[in-house]
Amino acid sequence: MPLESLNTELLACRKCPRLVAWREEVARVKRRAYRDWEYWGKPVPGFGDPRARVLAVGLAPGAHGSNRTGRMFTGDASGEFLYAALFRAGFASQPESHHRDDGLTLKDIYISAVCRCVPPGNKPSPQEIINCQPYLAQEIEIIRPRVLVALGHVAFERVLRVIYDGKPTSNGRPAPVTFAHGAAYQLITGHWLLCSYHPSRQNTQTGRLTPKIFDEVWSNTRGLLDATHQQISNPL
Repeated sequence: MPLESLNTELLACRKCPRLVAWREEVARVKRRAYRDWEYWGKPVPGFGDPRARVLAVGLAPGAHGSNRTGRMFTGDASGEFLYAALFRAGFASQPESHHRDDGLTLKDIYISAVCRCVPPGNKPSPQEIINCQPYLAQEIEIIRPRVLVALGHVAFERVLRVIYDGKPTSNGRPAPVTFAHGAAYQLITGHWLLCSYHPSRQNTQTGRLTPKIFDEVWSNTRGLLDATHQQISNPL
């Protein structure tokens, strides 16, 4: 299958020496609480329904979350917040995600990220993001989602870069879209792009992102899926 071939290529990726060194160091040193774990320590592939109409895009694996478990948004606070919301919205089979073999399945949604290796300080460099962009672009091409959900500003900007790369825009200018939590835009390709704050601990513990407003994101996603059969005039 195309996704399997893509993930095989991804797992062998060593394009970013800094990230390769860091992901492997984290996997070797480990956190005390996970000393008995065999860390993944490799690029983390996308996860979910290969026929999904929704593609959610995060930033990068967490050092002791996805870099440990090998599955997107699994094993850390961000994943706990995300999967609980997806469960309430009917996209996930269970509200918790602890490891790759915990039985979690996703329906009509696929989860990806801008960067597939854990970056130091959770901050990939611009070049590292560029190096990883082809994987996201290929996922969008293979899955052909109707709705793209950008979890955070970096994901928002990268999705726009993928969608508009080499495509004409109105009057030759970039599409007039800006990141704002809850905003939704129809793009030149027909995709809908919906914005959300990232479910990071920084956002959830400060109250910037609450369960209520996060649930609204997924409710709006459902609404956009229902609306995609309608003819929308003047796409961006």
